[in-house]
Amino acid sequence: MTTAVLAAAAGGAALLLGLLLTEPLRRLALRRGITDRPSARKAHTRPTPYLGGIAVAVATLAAGSAAAFAGGVFDPILGVLLGGAAVMCVLGLIDDLRPLGPALRLGVEASAAAVVVLEGGHPALFGGIVDVVLAVVWIVFVTNAFNLLDNMDGAASSLCAIIGGFVCLTALSGGPDGLGVTMAALTGACLGFLFHNKHPARIFLGDSGSLFLGFTLASAMMVLHGDAVGLSGPVSLLLATLVPTLDTTLVMLSRYRESRPLLQGGTDHIAHRLQRLGMTVGRVVGVLGVFAVTGCLSSMLVTYKMLAPGVALAAACVVGIIAVRLLLKAPANAALSPGLRVSAETTVAAVARSTVRLRTDSESGRRHRQLRPMAAPHTPDDQRANTRPPTTGAPSTPQ
Repeated sequence: MTTAVLAAAAGGAALLLGLLLTEPLRRLALRRGITDRPSARKAHTRPTPYLGGIAVAVATLAAGSAAAFAGGVFDPILGVLLGGAAVMCVLGLIDDLRPLGPALRLGVEASAAAVVVLEGGHPALFGGIVDVVLAVVWIVFVTNAFNLLDNMDGAASSLCAIIGGFVCLTALSGGPDGLGVTMAALTGACLGFLFHNKHPARIFLGDSGSLFLGFTLASAMMVLHGDAVGLSGPVSLLLATLVPTLDTTLVMLSRYRESRPLLQGGTDHIAHRLQRLGMTVGRVVGVLGVFAVTGCLSSMLVTYKMLAPGVALAAACVVGIIAVRLLLKAPANAALSPGLRVSAETTVAAVARSTVRLRTDSESGRRHRQLRPMAAPHTPDDQRANTRPPTTGAPSTPQ
């Protein structure tokens, strides 16, 4: 069985698993109250379940490992990569249920990244320990960049499918066979999950999914370019992750200029700014996807020595600077389009009106069916208190 057939089988199996596993996890999250509740710093307007990332992780690990074993292309490096990805999924799940401190999260991420770099290799740019440190930092950066990128329906899963598909093609044409098979599985799992995550999303990735996606992609690309020497390797890595890199840069720069906490959530990402310029959610995801495809194609050209890395790096820097400068002029924290955000004042007023109507109807003797009150948005301190029972605003039955 050829590697291409193995990759196709892994991708198809992962797509099916991702499609089928997501719905039971969505129902479980609703029953347990594991939901992302609306707040002033979020774009969704109703409690939406997490745990979608578990479906993506299980589908990727199961289908990728099974296909690699069946084809005899499973190697120790692949085992280290998938083991680190599984650790990221567990770390994210714990953070979804009980938020962890940034120091602990970064420590675990750096440790897992270091194991991948030491076992799987890294591009040689400066030589020695400096390259090792830079490789670890880059994996941790991309891991958290995808965590930040998971801010709009279908955005992170779509971009991961695009980048994963290009990494798969590159690996199948000249990289480790097992890596290509695994990337095919990751792409298929994201496509299967996207059926539930497209706008309007019925379930979110959560930290368990976004950390898993970012770490798996970053580690796979690091291993794929592990024998690169000079500027070509780092430039290829940068171009393939151009969208999450620009999004993180924009958010950090914007919050620094406005003296806001860098790690505090907000609607100041590229996707939110494009939406405020009049784009629909679907069009925003499409625009981000086009930029991701362009970056990945450029990365492949650099990898195959069809484009000079210096020229590609200069072009990427120019495009990035122009994009960030233009996006900084777009509204960062103004209200989103009507119907996409419910303010705290509007929600509280609706609850008050419902209460008055119920009292009036009761006093007048009229009989009406009982109304379920809306849930007022939580405070930032309560925004991810997922271990508590569902609020009255959370759906009582799966939808």
